[in-house]
Amino acid sequence: MELCPSPLGLEKECATLFTTDSLHFLHELISTFDEEVDEILQLRVSKKAQLDLTGDLPSFLESTRHIRRDPDWKVLPVPSRLQKRHVDIRDLAPCDTEHFIKALLSPAQGIQVDFDDGNCPTYYNQIKGIYNVFKAVHNLFPNVPHVSQAPVLMLRPRAWNMVEHNMMVEGKEAPGPLFDFGLLMFHCGKALFEHKSGPFFYLSKVTHVQTYICSNMLMISFIWVCTLGLPLGSIKATVLIENVLAAFEMEEILYELQEHSAGLNCGIWDYSASFVNKFGHRPAFLLPDRHKYVNMEKHFLRSYMDLLVKTCHRRGALATGGMAALLLPEDPLSDTYRRVLASVTRLKLLEITAGVDGFMVYDLNLVEPMQKLFKGHTEGDNQLDQLRNDVTVFPEDLLSMPSGGVTLNGLKYNIAVGVLFINAWLSGKGHFFYKGQVEDSATAEISRSQVWQWVRHQTRLEDDGRVVSRQLVTDLIKELIMDLSPHCGSVRQRLHTAANMFQEVIAKRHFPDFITTYLNQDHTFLSSQNAEPMQALDKDLRRSKL
Repeated sequence: MELCPSPLGLEKECATLFTTDSLHFLHELISTFDEEVDEILQLRVSKKAQLDLTGDLPSFLESTRHIRRDPDWKVLPVPSRLQKRHVDIRDLAPCDTEHFIKALLSPAQGIQVDFDDGNCPTYYNQIKGIYNVFKAVHNLFPNVPHVSQAPVLMLRPRAWNMVEHNMMVEGKEAPGPLFDFGLLMFHCGKALFEHKSGPFFYLSKVTHVQTYICSNMLMISFIWVCTLGLPLGSIKATVLIENVLAAFEMEEILYELQEHSAGLNCGIWDYSASFVNKFGHRPAFLLPDRHKYVNMEKHFLRSYMDLLVKTCHRRGALATGGMAALLLPEDPLSDTYRRVLASVTRLKLLEITAGVDGFMVYDLNLVEPMQKLFKGHTEGDNQLDQLRNDVTVFPEDLLSMPSGGVTLNGLKYNIAVGVLFINAWLSGKGHFFYKGQVEDSATAEISRSQVWQWVRHQTRLEDDGRVVSRQLVTDLIKELIMDLSPHCGSVRQRLHTAANMFQEVIAKRHFPDFITTYLNQDHTFLSSQNAEPMQALDKDLRRSKL
């Protein structure tokens, strides 16, 4: 193994995390599953190539029909602390110590401790974040509830497409999720289990074949961890159904993770972006303006949510909904506050009616209003008794694109989110605030996906008939830069760099699978980790744009 020196100022944290025993555990974990990780990524590429070459569309798998037809199997019941999670906090990058502590003090039932969508995986952020989880689990934060009394920690390692540049194992960069999972398990797994508070995880960006590999990883790694006194099957994992192929394999995913399953999660933007990823070059899958025409009430997304709830509850698993990204204004008496709260309430009531057992918010001030909403429209800890036998979903239901076109405002907003997300990454942040809501890699993914697709198909604007072209995008980026420049101060050059990188992404002949992969491998991002810390643009945007 080769490990880079500790980030500046984190020498104590690295000494705590990287002990001889923990490094041995990481080496065993990574070297054992290195080939399987490569297999996951190769399967993803080959499936996409097969769909492109054949023009086929996904459907429910014939080879696993016996799993779906067997009415008897169930996942194991989850521990008591997972039975009631009406409102979780999402996108919480644990490297943000102040926000993390506020979440631990909040009345939320759970926290998605996010090393993925809402986190920028610099070496500093990963070490700081994992160490903060260590402190929370071992009750080292003063005046913070004991881990058994605080919101339950749902640990979300990086997705399979990410690597850890600062650790080499057998001559190769370490897979990001195994780096995160290994350190979290080694240092926190036993304590979480002893306090009946874990270890609980989220698994990102998988299909059922990949889940089979994940299941083996959880099983074998737990055999190693059994030396610490943990019984087999203690890990529980919620799988995020983030792509359209996984929507056809939900029962299979639960089946592979039966003893480890904590349920499935549905969300709107990564899932919608996956249509562009898989079928974006096909005119029939042109996704219209997401702000005007795409929401969970549309047939393809409502079918996906209904199927997820039905599948989970049929198998005794919990179904969780997406995140409310809107931020409440400071003045609770203002019209804007009432309008934002009404909007969040309407969308979350739709999920409650569909039968979800919980959902997520970013704004801590939304926790209590949403808990009251859940309590007012449900009974008990969850809605597992809502079997949704009224739901029948066919492949065409999941694949029917909503009608609608492209607006100039929608194009401008997507450009802004894409550029500002890259800017945030270059400043070491995985999310930012823009026009009243939090934006992260999921919204950046759908934003850059739509711009790429609209350019690819030379879509015309509803407003004035102009074609969405690379030149039009370039012109709009210039307008954005001019609008933001007065608020940038010393970080103006970084914003220009982010704009140039965004232009590269949306003009690629072949669609880059994940914007995070593209950024994580880019020299600009890698070199920025060695630069002096810079003031983040999002602080200025919070003042001027919310």
